Amino acid sequence: MKKFIVVLALVLVGVVMLPRLLGQTKEADKEKDKVANLMKRKLDRAQKVLDGIATRDYDKIIKNAEDLSDISKEASWRVLKTPTYEVFSGEFQRNTATLIKSAKDKNLDAATLAYVNLTLTCVKCHNHVREVRMVRSE
Repeated sequence: MKKFIVVLALVLVGVVMLPRLLGQTKEADKEKDKVANLMKRKLDRAQKVLDGIATRDYDKIIKNAEDLSDISKEASWRVLKTPTYEVFSGEFQRNTATLIKSAKDKNLDAATLAYVNLTLTCVKCHNHVREVRMVRSE
C-alpha cells in the first residue's frame, strides 16, 4: 500500500510539473528562435555593408551599418552575461560607429578596415559563446 501511495504521489507531481517543464522548453525554443533571427539579420546587414564597400555605395554602407548598430542594442543580442562577452559587444558597437563615420567621410579604406575589424570581432565573440556553452554543458 505504501508503494502505491508513493507511486501515486510521483504520478501527481509529474502531472503537475510536466506542463511547467514543457512551458520552459517552449520559452527556451522561443528565445533560441529570437537569437537565430537576430543573427540572420546581422549577417544580412553585414553582407549588404560588404556589397556597399565593393560598389562604393556609401549610403548603403551607412544604412546597413546603422541597422547593425541597432541590432546590437536589442535584448536578444545579450546571449551571455560574461565580462568577455561585454568587451566583444562593445568592440562591435565601436567598429560599427567607425564604419558609419568612415562612410560618411567617404573614406573607403577606413570603412573597409572597420568592416574587417567588425567581422573579426564577430568571429571572436562567436568562438567565446561556443566555448562558454561547451563548458556549461559538461
